[in-house]
Amino acid sequence: MIVVIPSRFSSTRLPGKPLLDIAGKPMIVHVCERARASGARRVIVATDDVRIEAAVRGLGCEVCMTAPDHRSGTDRIAEAIAIMGIGSDEVVINLQGDEPLMPPDLIRRVADTLVAHPEAAMATAGHAIHDRHSFLDPNVVKLVTDRSGFALYFSRAPIPWPRDDAAQPGESAVEALRHIGIYAYRAEFVERYAAWPQCPPERIESLEQLRVLWNGERIAVCETPQLPPGGVDTAADLERVRAIFARDG
Repeated sequence: MIVVIPSRFSSTRLPGKPLLDIAGKPMIVHVCERARASGARRVIVATDDVRIEAAVRGLGCEVCMTAPDHRSGTDRIAEAIAIMGIGSDEVVINLQGDEPLMPPDLIRRVADTLVAHPEAAMATAGHAIHDRHSFLDPNVVKLVTDRSGFALYFSRAPIPWPRDDAAQPGESAVEALRHIGIYAYRAEFVERYAAWPQCPPERIESLEQLRVLWNGERIAVCETPQLPPGGVDTAADLERVRAIFARDG
C-alpha cells in the first residue's frame, strides 16, 4: 500500500491551508504522520509548492512536485504515479491533505476493501447517517450502496428520499451513508480516470467520484462504525480540529 497525499497551497477559503498550525505543527505534517501510522510502505506528498515540500522533508515521506492546475486530487495523484514510477498493480490510497485526524486503521481498511474486491476499480468509506440535520446538509455527501456494498450514487442532496415519510427525513432513511473522503485505487486505474473528461453529474455535484460511476466502473464501500472527526475546509473546522488536539494531545 502506498499513500499519496495531494496537497496544494492555494485554497479559496483558507489560503496556505496545508501549512496552518495545529498543535505546533503544520497540518500537512499531521496528515503525513497518520499515513505513516497506517503501515503504508511509502508515503508520498504530491504538491505544487516548495513551501509544502520543505515542511514535510525529514518526516520519512517522499515529495513529488506536480503541476499547479489539476482539476482534482485524483488528477494530481495520476501525475505523481507517472513521475514516481509506481507499478500498475500497486494499491494507492488518496489521503486528502486536509485530514489531520483520519484514523490510520481506516486508511488500512479502505486498502483492504479494494484488495478484497478485484472487480472494483476503487474503494472508499462511509458511515451510517442517523440524524436529520446531516441528512439534509449539502456539505455532507450522501452515499447509497447496493446489497453487495458497491456504491450506487453519491450526492449532496438527501438520498434516498423517504417519499412516504418526508416529515422525518434522515430518521427513516437508514440506508443513507455519510461519505468519508478517502479512496483506494490500483495505480493503472488512476491513469485511465485522469484521461476521462469530467462528466455532467460530477460538474453539477462537484464530486469527482461520480466520474468513476459515470464510466461504468464499480466502487466498493467500507462501512465504518466510527465517524472520523472530519477534515479542515473552513476557519471553523480549523478551530474545531485545534480544540480536539488541545483536548486529546
